[in-house]
Amino acid sequence: MLVTAPRNYASRLSEEIVKKGGLPLLMPTIETTLLTDNAELDAVLKNINQFNWIAFTSRNGITAFFHRLNVLDIPTSALENCQLCAIGKDAELLLSVSGRVDLIPKESSPAGIVAEFSQIPHIHEQKVLVPVPEVVGISEPNVVPNFIADLQRLGIQVTRVPTYITRCLDKEIYAVELDLLHQGMIDVIAFSSTAEVESFLTMIDSNNDYQRCIVACFGPYTTANAQKLGVNVSILSQDYSSFAGFADAIAQFFHEK
Repeated sequence: MLVTAPRNYASRLSEEIVKKGGLPLLMPTIETTLLTDNAELDAVLKNINQFNWIAFTSRNGITAFFHRLNVLDIPTSALENCQLCAIGKDAELLLSVSGRVDLIPKESSPAGIVAEFSQIPHIHEQKVLVPVPEVVGISEPNVVPNFIADLQRLGIQVTRVPTYITRCLDKEIYAVELDLLHQGMIDVIAFSSTAEVESFLTMIDSNNDYQRCIVACFGPYTTANAQKLGVNVSILSQDYSSFAGFADAIAQFFHEK
């Protein structure tokens, strides 16, 4: 099974796949790194008390945000006026670095955050900070822009701030993995984000390169975007709050088959 998630995610997903009897082959199609220019992020962090909420949409956003706070020697107590929100298992990481989580949406997605915010009285009077990736080498997936647009439709004053970099990797480093793909030796390709799908498609010569593979996607939003990109998705994890749910969906597919 080809795992295209960034390395810091791929290891966790691979562990769950192994538990289900699968053999993961790591081929991260994207990587996440710290920003090269922190000016915009630093300006926001130095005035963090102006925000009512910080809405994190990824683990990378949480890690990079608190790393930069530490570099600037800004204590987590500076966030006391901000309520903190994270998705699914990301909330555990947020709790470990901040000491609290004020909102975990029932649906583990940015749309889930919007649904919860829509129930908060006077939410239109709130200022929300959204730490986001700076996307390099591929077009920005629609997840973050849609999230911000949905918040703005609630009347919320939204500030998006680049917090880390997401970039596609060079296919030249994956000669062996791509050759296995061409030979039909890969049974499943597991995508956990739209960016992974987009970058993967830049690495192959044509869709024929993976037509014999079963494609699995982590959640309905990655699935919908993969289909828009022309990818036929056979496995969709209904439980997308954790990678355990993703591995379960893949195992269940083959069990039923």
